[in-house]
Amino acid sequence: MTDLKLLLNQINPFSSRHETSDDYNEEEFKLPNMTSLVIMLVMNFLLQISFFIVISSSSKYTEYLGGNATFSGIVIGIPTAFAGLSLIPLTRYDKGMYKMPLHVSCCFSILGHVAYALAFRANFLYLILIGRCLTGVAFSMFMYCKRYCTDPRIVGIRRRTTLASWMVICQAMGMSFGPFLGGVLYKVGFSNSIFNGYTSPGWIMTGIYAGFWVLMTIYFEDIPQPPTTKELRSASPIVSLQVKGEDTEASPDYPSASTTHPASPIDKSFRAQLSLITWFQWGVIACMCWFSMLCFFILGSWEANLPVFSATAENFHWSPFAAGNFIALGVISCFPFLLLNLLAARHIQDRKILAFGTIIGLAGLIIFLSILRTGKVNYGSLFACWWTVALGFNLATTVTLSLLSKQLPPEWNGPTSILIQCSNFTGRVTGAIWGGSGVSVGMSNFVGLEIAMVGIGAVFFTALWKDLKTKTG
Repeated sequence: MTDLKLLLNQINPFSSRHETSDDYNEEEFKLPNMTSLVIMLVMNFLLQISFFIVISSSSKYTEYLGGNATFSGIVIGIPTAFAGLSLIPLTRYDKGMYKMPLHVSCCFSILGHVAYALAFRANFLYLILIGRCLTGVAFSMFMYCKRYCTDPRIVGIRRRTTLASWMVICQAMGMSFGPFLGGVLYKVGFSNSIFNGYTSPGWIMTGIYAGFWVLMTIYFEDIPQPPTTKELRSASPIVSLQVKGEDTEASPDYPSASTTHPASPIDKSFRAQLSLITWFQWGVIACMCWFSMLCFFILGSWEANLPVFSATAENFHWSPFAAGNFIALGVISCFPFLLLNLLAARHIQDRKILAFGTIIGLAGLIIFLSILRTGKVNYGSLFACWWTVALGFNLATTVTLSLLSKQLPPEWNGPTSILIQCSNFTGRVTGAIWGGSGVSVGMSNFVGLEIAMVGIGAVFFTALWKDLKTKTG
């Protein structure tokens, strides 16, 4: 019983994790190994490229093999469904570590891109889908990238939003470079049955992942292994003596409890924490999951819709190359503001960043709906709408996980990472399908649904404003 009391005392109450003091604490500013952090950021960048590189040419590729625009949307979005499913076995065997998921991600990235490229030679439409499903298993690494940047074992509470901002910068780089590279490769063509405008993205990414896999294996340093059940049991008598003496501090806190057996004190403490959560705190969790899904639903739908919409609109008739350049230009122009957000994250609360980004993104949606209604869609007006949508919702994605990691105990970082990433995946897959179907359902209906979803998030946000307060950084 004394063991359980000690563990509960080690886990700060929820209210104490809110911003109550500005005193310097070295533990709050700690950072992971720099080389390993760079590897995780680069991995996030490569995965973003993998997701978006097919956007420019996927509609033409599927059409060539006998598919349609909706099937193209499924090809773009389906990987995230398999990413979510693959998290079930991965989180069961990862032991709270990161190197094993990195190996799995590199392996399935190579397999997926090879299958995607071979579909042209085989003249088999569903091989594209199979390839993207295999790549989807690799996309499970998105969750580990986010978890790494908020892992309380290696990242202080005042550095989590900053690292999350770096993740968003890599995300935006992938969103811009992926469609641009796909469009350029389609434009160049390479007219042969193996390496051409449709298949070259798959072959090039295969080579990149092979090289990265070698470098990652050599240079990535995983975090220290958490204690085993046997070690925890052997340490318990010492802990009990410390409690009785009340003149020494408790043993180090190990946030990951993945190696303990069901009846262990850590599991009991986790269940005890459930009783501490109020309805408002459950509301904060639901709010962050909603915004995580919402941001990627809208970003994914626009990325999938722009090539289809611009190809069918009377005043555009863009090629995949032109659509890819347009998407990339919109995201690249957001970079100065994303870098500014990286600096601002150290001084501005997460809830304010979330509100600011959502308002900017909503403004872009409303403007787009108005120009659709008035028939004034041209290059300038469409670019302004895409730019505000890309900037606003990329900013909003910065804080969804970091905010929860600051409010909840360290033991919750793993479960909340999975919740946020599954919300992410849900938004990506449904957004890509919705974007591919946007012209079919009507562009006004396409944008109207997104505005309504932002409205639901605004209700969440307004009701929970006080409960969203956390430390900055």
